Amino acid sequence: MMIFSDFAKALGQIHDPRFLRVVALGVGLALALLIGVTVGTFTLIGWLVPATVELPFLGPVGGVDLAASIGSVLVMMGLSVFLMMPVAALFSGLFLESVTDAVEDRHYPTLPPAQPVPLSDSLIDAANLFGLLIFANALALLLYPFVGPLIPVVFWALNGFLLGREYFTLVAMRRLGRQGARALRARHTATIWIAGTLMAAPLSIPVLNLVVPVLGVATFTHLFHRLNRG
Repeated sequence: MMIFSDFAKALGQIHDPRFLRVVALGVGLALALLIGVTVGTFTLIGWLVPATVELPFLGPVGGVDLAASIGSVLVMMGLSVFLMMPVAALFSGLFLESVTDAVEDRHYPTLPPAQPVPLSDSLIDAANLFGLLIFANALALLLYPFVGPLIPVVFWALNGFLLGREYFTLVAMRRLGRQGARALRARHTATIWIAGTLMAAPLSIPVLNLVVPVLGVATFTHLFHRLNRG
């Protein structure tokens, strides 16, 4: 129940200008990346696939390149449900500091200044999380045919574990350093996994998944301070 309380606090701050700025940047960058990949795929297939194919008994069939290109766009739209999670996580990781500072300024004003995470570390951590999510979800695709109706559960649990693990570490290391953050995370693995799974579930919903990473970072900030006090 405390996790829901942490989320309620984060949701109550969604109007904060620093929250809205990160949401706007994340939406713009994520959409630009996915549109760029889709257009690039469409164009590449148009170059590689011939306009006309000679089929036995039917003769020349035209429009093959256009059909393949349109099909690639439809596939990319379907894959965007899976791709948006790592993309959103990547961009929210880049702007983590702003959201966390906003939460601490409002709810924990007596805290001393946090140790800023160097930009190079933020870039490396965000890229590592992006790559890890892509790799893990690619492997999970091999399992989906065998789990049937449990596909959403597997998807949420896997990504919840990864997101919870990385987001909690990124938030906590500002106060405890990387080793201290890992030690605190190890003591509360189950709680962090549950919080990450609750975050991963709405990330599979188009449009909403562009806002959830910011709320997730804010929620993990509250979660960190609560667990660190314990």
